[in-house]
Amino acid sequence: MKLTDFKALTFDCYGTLIDWESGMIDGLKPLTERAARSLSRNDILEAHARHEASQQKWTPGKRYRDLLPIVYKRLAEEWGVIVTPEECVAYGESVKDWPAFADSAEALQYLKKHYKLIILSNVDNKSFSFSNKKLGVDFDAIYTAEDIGSYKPSDRNFDYMLEKLGTIGIEKRGILHTAESMFHDHAPANRFGLTSCWIYRRHADQGFGATMNPGDVPTVDFRFDSMADLAKAHAEELRELTSEPPPSA
Repeated sequence: MKLTDFKALTFDCYGTLIDWESGMIDGLKPLTERAARSLSRNDILEAHARHEASQQKWTPGKRYRDLLPIVYKRLAEEWGVIVTPEECVAYGESVKDWPAFADSAEALQYLKKHYKLIILSNVDNKSFSFSNKKLGVDFDAIYTAEDIGSYKPSDRNFDYMLEKLGTIGIEKRGILHTAESMFHDHAPANRFGLTSCWIYRRHADQGFGATMNPGDVPTVDFRFDSMADLAKAHAEELRELTSEPPPSA
């Protein structure tokens, strides 16, 4: 199996292309600085993951920018902080400020020359529009939780994506699902028989950060620590494919 075997890359965005963990940490500072106890970075991210996954299960039709204020309120309750509705809403709007990883835009611009690029994200359309500007590429399709009415890891999101990709001539065998989250992406990719590429952004950290523990660790077909490493590996494959064979002895 080679990277050059595929026609399309389907991406998770947040955690893979956008540094949502840094965005969360910054956006939560008005809350964490008043918390009743000292919180490490992973304490904050893991608590966020618990409340976000729970809220997505109970209110799957709620837009992400409207769901995050509820997560903020639940975190405030857990950490013993009194917050106003305005503070909660402000956190929901903070997605627009979450930064792209430094290598995302350049890698995507390279990969766009060789693949269809598709987003399958748990965010809402308005929030993603701000992130898209940071990524500097025109995606061939964008499927959000707002469009679908549910959140990954629901099978519904992957059913939707595969159905819609079929209408533009992209079959499952031509897809490489590219993501960081084992919980949101690689576990359902395994269920759907999708070939998968793990962008292991947290390779230097402990635990699962802002995503839930998936339980049994899913299998992946490719692993890279960054988008830059993925683009580099693809370029190396192309050079090997196009190089002339050595002269026979």
